[in-house]
Amino acid sequence: MSYYQPAEIAKLFADASKSKADMPFLKFMLFAILGGAFIALGGLLTIVVAGGMPVTQELNPGLVKFFAGALFPVGLIMVCIAGADLFTSDCAGMTLSTMQKKTSILTLLKVWIFAYAFNFIGTQLIAYFMSYKTGIISGAPYVDYLKTLAYGKLKYPWDTVIIKAIGANALVCLGTWMGYAGKDVIGKALGIWVPVMIFVTLGYEHSIANMFFIPTAIYLGADITWSQFIVDNLIPATIGNIIGGALFIGAIYGYIYNKKEA
Repeated sequence: MSYYQPAEIAKLFADASKSKADMPFLKFMLFAILGGAFIALGGLLTIVVAGGMPVTQELNPGLVKFFAGALFPVGLIMVCIAGADLFTSDCAGMTLSTMQKKTSILTLLKVWIFAYAFNFIGTQLIAYFMSYKTGIISGAPYVDYLKTLAYGKLKYPWDTVIIKAIGANALVCLGTWMGYAGKDVIGKALGIWVPVMIFVTLGYEHSIANMFFIPTAIYLGADITWSQFIVDNLIPATIGNIIGGALFIGAIYGYIYNKKEA
């Protein structure tokens, strides 16, 4: 099976990021709303499957974590193959594009801000309408699994959340990077699946995924306030995601494959 080499991936990833940055605003808005919605659908799938395994959770919690990890990547696979925009992968892609001087720092910041905002809208469309209003996870054991998951994400101090978020987005951006290596749908899907499966199974913190999980728990009656969600999880997770994606994937690979030596 043939695939693109890392130096080729760096160019493909940067070119795709520039293309999204050059989109008319309305098209980019829709692209980013879809990105949030696709990630949320992956989250909803994990709740239905992993949350429906309470006996296995008691006997073998690691297996339930693996099932969640194995299923969640469908969201990023849809983002990359169907076409959508995701803030967390933009952390690496826009860094690569900017290091190659295809986009400016101001453009990078605009893409990050708008992608983040419209990803949030996309996640809430799935959280409120397709999860809460449909009632498909309103009963036990699904709602219990979701609330436990949400409470667990709020129990850590900022430094722990930031470190876990660095790990999450380094792996998500690595998944996007590996997706660009594939020359067919199967190759792309497999490249994306492996790193994302790892981050979910290990329980790292992804800001866009958490925009789905924790608000859905709030809609379903969890004893969590919006300010708790934002302050205790979303802000530090976002900081860590930027570091993990922009520095550990975007900047490092940008330096290795694109820096012009004097």
